[in-house]
Amino acid sequence: MKPLLSGNKKNSITRETSFKGLGNTGDRIFSNLTLLFSIIMIVLLLALIIILSIDAFPAIRKFGVSFFTSQSWNQVQESYGALPAIFGTLLSSFIGLLIAVPISIGAAIFLTELAPGWLREPIAFLTEILAAIPSVIIGLWGLFVLVPFIRSPVESWLGSNLGFLPLFQGPPFGVGFLSAGIILAIMTIPIITSLSREAIRAVPDNQREAMLSLGATRWETIRRAVLPYSRSGLVGATILGLGRALGETMAVTMVIGNSYNLTASLFSPGVTIASKIASEFNEASSELLVSSLMALALVLFIITLLVNIVARYLVRRMTATSTTKR
Repeated sequence: MKPLLSGNKKNSITRETSFKGLGNTGDRIFSNLTLLFSIIMIVLLLALIIILSIDAFPAIRKFGVSFFTSQSWNQVQESYGALPAIFGTLLSSFIGLLIAVPISIGAAIFLTELAPGWLREPIAFLTEILAAIPSVIIGLWGLFVLVPFIRSPVESWLGSNLGFLPLFQGPPFGVGFLSAGIILAIMTIPIITSLSREAIRAVPDNQREAMLSLGATRWETIRRAVLPYSRSGLVGATILGLGRALGETMAVTMVIGNSYNLTASLFSPGVTIASKIASEFNEASSELLVSSLMALALVLFIITLLVNIVARYLVRRMTATSTTKR
């Protein structure tokens, strides 16, 4: 009996060893696959930078720094500058965030802290549905519904009452920076709302309970316990919304007017980097024009990259500060 038991024990140990070997092999395969996927992402990013730089080099070599400061875009004289497109991209994105951030954070606070259970999920579902609408549909809605409304009464009223400000001067076209900013706000609100909602939901309940036990009102609890704790997440949500606004193409192209000029008036038609590339790339015939459009794409890529770097820095600083305080 003793040798038989010993043999069974040896067989059991052998099977366990083989299973462990299989497990280690599976772990190595999984680890190598994930490493390969990470390397692919890095290679794609580097390839994108290299290709954009190579294609944009002829324009940058010809125009130099003046490409980023010139307001000219003349195909006959082959004189190209990126300043109006850069200005329009930043201005329309800023308008969009100025409208979207308060609405998004307010909606996230309502859905997380104040809404009754029967209303919370339907509103969250509708918000996600809004994020899934294709941009071309939002652009068509903006062109045929939003633009006439912006022309009159919005721009007419603003021009009559605030026309002494440079922002609200000029004829009410309807198409222009104001319409583009509102369209971007509509497209970024679902993103910022969803991410802000998740950031607020991550706040521990004991934070709220501690404030309420001290006699704080619901608003004081939100302002002093919930929002400071979720601040880094709210900033991250805002920056991701900004990234979406910077790169939006189709909807903005339909409502911004595509006029290549530099103006302070929100009523004026303008252009963004994405809309300029979309409207001219198919008809680009000369090598210098294609290179200039690729240089615009490189500028947009750099702006987006810088925005993400700043966002990560801010989130880390805020997270570190919150951890230190706690």
